[in-house]
This record gives sequence, C-alpha cells and structure tokens, in this order.
Amino acid sequence: MEPQSGSPAASVDSGIVTGAEGSGVSSKVITLPNLLSMLRLALVPVFLVLLVRGEDAWALLVLAVASLTDFLDGYLARRFRQITRLGQLLDPAADRLYIFAALVGLAWRDLVPWWIVLVIVGRDVFLLGLGVILANFGFGPLPVHQLGKVATFCLFYALPMIMLGEAFPAVSWWSLPVGWAFGIWGAFLYWWAGIIYAVETARVIRIPRAIRPIPSDTLER
Repeated sequence: MEPQSGSPAASVDSGIVTGAEGSGVSSKVITLPNLLSMLRLALVPVFLVLLVRGEDAWALLVLAVASLTDFLDGYLARRFRQITRLGQLLDPAADRLYIFAALVGLAWRDLVPWWIVLVIVGRDVFLLGLGVILANFGFGPLPVHQLGKVATFCLFYALPMIMLGEAFPAVSWWSLPVGWAFGIWGAFLYWWAGIIYAVETARVIRIPRAIRPIPSDTLER
C-alpha cells in the first residue's frame, strides 16, 4: 500500500510540513470516476475466481477492463475536476487488491511460490504500521516516492506476463522469463521504497510540534 499523494502529509522532499488538503479535492461520493473505481473493485473477486480456476484468458480480459477503468477514472477526474477524497482511497486500494489477487491466485496454483506473496503483503503491512505511527504523531501518509511507483509498475507488468504465458503456451518462452524478471525486481524495489518510507517516517516524527500540520479533521470542524 503506497502512501497517497492526495492525503494531508508531511512533505519529505523539501523538509516543509504541510497539513491541509488541496482545495481541488471534493468530499463527494457519487461521481463518475468513483463509480468506475467501484466497478474496478467489484471485478476483483471475479478476477480471482477466474484465476484460481485456471481460466487465465478470461482473467486477463477482466484485468484489461479493470486497467481501462483505471485510466478512465483518472482522466475523467482531472478533466471534469471531480477529484474526491473517496477516489483517492479507492484508486490505490483497487490497485493493491489486484496485485494481491493475482499473487494469491497464481500461488494457489503453484505458479509462484508463497514466499513472494509474503514478501509483497509483508511490505504493505509494514507500511500500514508506519501509517499508524504517523497518525499518532498528527501526520497523514507520506507523499508517494518515485521508487514506489516504479516498484508497483514492475509488479503490474510482471503478473499479467506470467498469466499470459499460462493462458497462451506459445508465448510462454518469452513472457514467463520477462514476467519473472520484472516480478523479482519489483519485489526488491517494493521493499527498498518501504525502507525509504521508514527512514522518512523517523525523520518526520522528530519535527517539533510547533510546526506540525493541523489534522484535517480539526480544520473541517
């Protein structure tokens, strides 16, 4: 689970702490981008069931539809200024759930070892713990680090490539090695980014209380 760039957070790049959310973020719930995000979330169990049953071609199709809604909700949110707090939560949650579903489905069929699942899930549990620490000190999640984005991209690329090799054996000679290369590299970068977040968390919580941000829930009262 990557820290979210849209949440109130400490700015780790400049060393300046900022607390209020951007003025363009809405509290609306029912928007077209949010509905697309909800559709993507609803497709997660469908994707997992298809993957566990070995229907890899159909699972890839569901993943393609989910990826299309991911692109569309981001585009529409920016185009029509419908960026919402709910959307900022749903979007990364859906991304993580698809990664977890793909890992669990492939591990269930012994196509990837369970230790890879534990490595990826363990890192997100680690970040969740950092989030709790930050919240206890009055901070929101840290801004997304570029390395975390690269790690997530590697995993998003790796898992469909492994599925592609299983769905279409004719291309497995190149899709499986490429998928595994991206998967191992992505897992390494995933934890590297996690260590960076841990270091930044340790630095941020040492900031004197006098210059800490006011929690957003206080600002809204």
